[in-house]
Amino acid sequence: EKHALHVKTGKPMPKDLLDKMLAARTFGAGFATVEFTASALIDMAYHARPDAPAEPLRYEAETLEKLHMPDTVAMRHRTPHFGHVFAGDGYSAGYYSYMWSEVLDADAFSAFEETGDAFNPELAERLRKNIYAAGGSKDPEELYTAFRGKMPSPEAMMVKRGLV
Repeated sequence: EKHALHVKTGKPMPKDLLDKMLAARTFGAGFATVEFTASALIDMAYHARPDAPAEPLRYEAETLEKLHMPDTVAMRHRTPHFGHVFAGDGYSAGYYSYMWSEVLDADAFSAFEETGDAFNPELAERLRKNIYAAGGSKDPEELYTAFRGKMPSPEAMMVKRGLV
């Protein structure tokens, strides 16, 4: 009742429209997860090798076959798009880090949902103190656990995406 108000009338969004929007928000999430995860796994496979493959596209195809990648889903980004991934040490296995960031985001927000208050002030202060303000002052696992009480779980991301 406080959000999604009509710009002219000030009335809230009709419940049936809101329900339709909420039902559609995870449409295609399975496809998107597979196409993105394939790129992340290929990226990690390249970085796990002691040397560069002689034929990168063949290596990509063989690795996707070992992963049982569905023929109906293409990778989000193919090997020729990985130039920036190999540009220096600061971006190694970068595609995976995007997904890990999503895990952290979903897990952290789950902490607020679990309290029943998305604006829980005590939890917000723990988030500020142990995540936003802490920087590199301590081991990241120690800081996250100080905020959340546990390490992050991919389950929260899967729930957010509508996959469980």
